[in-house]
Amino acid sequence: MTKFDTTWRATVLSIFPDMFPGPLGMSLAGQGLNEGAWSLDTLDIRSFTTDKHRSVDCPPFGGGPGMVMRPDVIDSALQSAKKTSPDVPLVYLSPRGQTFTQSKAQELASGPGITLLCGRFEGLDQRILDSHEIEEISIGDFVLSGGEPAAITLLDACIRLLPGVMGKAESLEQESFETGLLEYPHYTRPQVWNGHAVPGVLISGHHEKIRAWRQAQSEEITKRRRPDLWSQYAETHV
Repeated sequence: MTKFDTTWRATVLSIFPDMFPGPLGMSLAGQGLNEGAWSLDTLDIRSFTTDKHRSVDCPPFGGGPGMVMRPDVIDSALQSAKKTSPDVPLVYLSPRGQTFTQSKAQELASGPGITLLCGRFEGLDQRILDSHEIEEISIGDFVLSGGEPAAITLLDACIRLLPGVMGKAESLEQESFETGLLEYPHYTRPQVWNGHAVPGVLISGHHEKIRAWRQAQSEEITKRRRPDLWSQYAETHV
């Protein structure tokens, strides 16, 4: 029995299951795992092979560099995962997927959990993606050695949104992307450090002026650093 009414369930399919929980076993995510806010199941894809070499990949038809993960092996792993987590989204971490966003993290965190498929080599046989309802998600426009680091990033973004993991709900409400803007600057003691003073408004005690200053700072930073986000925000707020 845990102190949480429900447990958000994460299932990860990988040829390197020992990479999990990794950093997710530490800090707030690790505490949430220990207390039952979320659970983690890992499936070793190699355990679903049928040959003595435990092969999960083959050369691509048509030639070309690298190897491709076999559809029969991945299908067996997915069928096993679906037995224990039949009603959760199935996601493949892929550089050609839709870019992962805070709103997507909120959507996934609000559900029962997620099953993540971590690719390696040149990726998956396309027939697996066509045969299963697999959503492809990318964490950015760059390439990693495999899907495991991306899976850890995606899970961390979701887990911290689960009720009770972060503690104070207002901590989440004022973060970057929650309002469509980047977060405002933060300051703490000492009040003057290396000749740089904390902006006077923050020590004024005037809460409305502080709120207005922070809003203006968020807007200016977003406009300067992420014009793409600013354009979206400006359509409905300016």
